[in-house]
Amino acid sequence: MKLCYLSTFYPFRGGIAQFNASLFREFEKEHEIEAVTFTRQYPNILFPGESQYVTGSDNPDVIDSKEWLDSINPFTWIRTAKRIRKINPDLLVMKYWMPFFGPSLGYVAGHLPKHSKSIAILDNVIPHEKHIIDMPFTRYFLKRVNGFVVMSKIVQDDLLSLKPDAKYIQHEHPLYDHFGVTVEKSKAQQALKLDEHKKTLLFFGFIRRYKGLDLLIDAFGKLDNSYQLIIAGESYGSFDSYDKQINKNPNKAGIHKYVRYISDEEVPLFFSAADACILPYKSATQSGITSIAYHFELPILATDVGGLKEIVRDGETGKIITEANIGDIEAGIRGFFDENKQSVYRENIRKIKSKMSWKNLATEIIRLNEKL
Repeated sequence: MKLCYLSTFYPFRGGIAQFNASLFREFEKEHEIEAVTFTRQYPNILFPGESQYVTGSDNPDVIDSKEWLDSINPFTWIRTAKRIRKINPDLLVMKYWMPFFGPSLGYVAGHLPKHSKSIAILDNVIPHEKHIIDMPFTRYFLKRVNGFVVMSKIVQDDLLSLKPDAKYIQHEHPLYDHFGVTVEKSKAQQALKLDEHKKTLLFFGFIRRYKGLDLLIDAFGKLDNSYQLIIAGESYGSFDSYDKQINKNPNKAGIHKYVRYISDEEVPLFFSAADACILPYKSATQSGITSIAYHFELPILATDVGGLKEIVRDGETGKIITEANIGDIEAGIRGFFDENKQSVYRENIRKIKSKMSWKNLATEIIRLNEKL
């Protein structure tokens, strides 16, 4: 089968590019496939992070992609659609994570050869941080796509609320397995200058308001000094308000900040040093962080929002925190360590890892295409 995969690839960096690279590598084992990416993904004024592009400290999977699509230049949408028609794919695969990309990706999907089908992998349908453009841009995109992949029930429900007749499959987020192997815990903690005798929590990933770091910092302040918290990731927006919280926190000495983009080669250190990964999210669909944690067989503490409960199996692979508030997060942390079931959680994670493969996802996408 001839495929075209239109989304974020090298030289762009981040979780979306990593997801696409892993799935592309699986597709290319059995299919003829071309990767198409952006000449411009976001205008710099709209990008809140340090850089959209890989740097010398990254270790990206360099996919040979064609840089054709400018997200805000309609003339490139027309040219990209023409070029993809020349490729003449049986299937166009896209990744959709925010309405901003609805017009550009939707235009291309709507101008394929007659025999071609399109499938979009949906991270979100209705975004966490809402804007007036969300619904019209998303409806435009959904209308022009033939099939969909969702990775949580909340995304499924959002999809069906906007497109009741949508043809779709639900599949678990595959594990991010390109980060290498676990580091010996004591060595990882020494490298990060942590106290090896303390109970260690990891908050990892891009720092955005809906992820509840403010709640976690205040909850951490109610614990005793036998705990330590790692905050690792680039802040989307100012970190000043979090710094003010930390400076007032009774346990500020136990908070270790790595507020920057974490390169791929550093990732094993953070996940190997922790006893649990914590997701105190105020809203969510699914999270790619869970896939990294499971790769390193690290138990997860997560609030009961969105699709997190589908991924974090309460009492089996981690603990679900009832509400996204300070008291429940504090109680959830205490309960996790009081139960002392970390070895049980890790063993259960090992058992389910084989099902969460890129091969399974690629196979299911091809099967969906056959039904369209």
